[in-house]
Amino acid sequence: MEQPIKILIVEDNVIIADDMQSMLEEIGYEIVDNVIVYEQAVEVLKNQQVDLVLIDIILASDKTGIDLGKHIRDNYDIPFIFVTSNSDRATVENAKTVKPNGYLVKPFEQQDLYTSIEIALSNFIYGKQSGGSANNGDVNEDGPMSNSILKDSIFVKKQHLYYRIQFGDIQFIKADNVYLEVNTVDKKFLVRSPLKDYLEKLPKNKFYRAHKSYIVNVDHIDAINSKDIMINDTLIPISKDFKEFIISAMNS
Repeated sequence: MEQPIKILIVEDNVIIADDMQSMLEEIGYEIVDNVIVYEQAVEVLKNQQVDLVLIDIILASDKTGIDLGKHIRDNYDIPFIFVTSNSDRATVENAKTVKPNGYLVKPFEQQDLYTSIEIALSNFIYGKQSGGSANNGDVNEDGPMSNSILKDSIFVKKQHLYYRIQFGDIQFIKADNVYLEVNTVDKKFLVRSPLKDYLEKLPKNKFYRAHKSYIVNVDHIDAINSKDIMINDTLIPISKDFKEFIISAMNS
């Protein structure tokens, strides 16, 4: 099931924060919360699913947005964007130390906000799916990394939004020229990627190359014959090797 991107706003100017929330909700993002200080933001991150954080550098507390950025880098694997009135060299250099995924200077328009979020998400997702790390550090398997946005899902772009698709909802993927057609239970998404590269992003115990043009989720196979498998009333051709693999798995 596709889900909108969940965003946390950290901004101590209530009017600006409300304007940002209205802009984002109009586009189609989901606002998890709208808070004004570091401590509130830390609490939200601890207890709720957040995909991206918008942070004002100057907050109504002793700790700044840069402190919050460092907290996110140390504890979570999610992107964040600084939204600030300060664009002087000293502020920018200080902000760079925590490696934000974007930097947006006030005042801004809805399109500026949308573009910053799209680019930040796209770069973050590309880095993750290419084997990179957003914080260039070791992942703490037992820590707050449960908030990782790619733990059990993948982002797929449709029109002007990135949707999170649960791996279990993907039934099969079909190569069509330079695009891939990602089929879920009730929707289709187009992705520009080689089939081989996309397979590497998916769980290896569920997704297999059934044919030169298809990746399938074995949990969704309804039937099989000598040349095809059936998923949701769709016949998908299979290679000899894949047929032998499936039959062997069924009999084991």
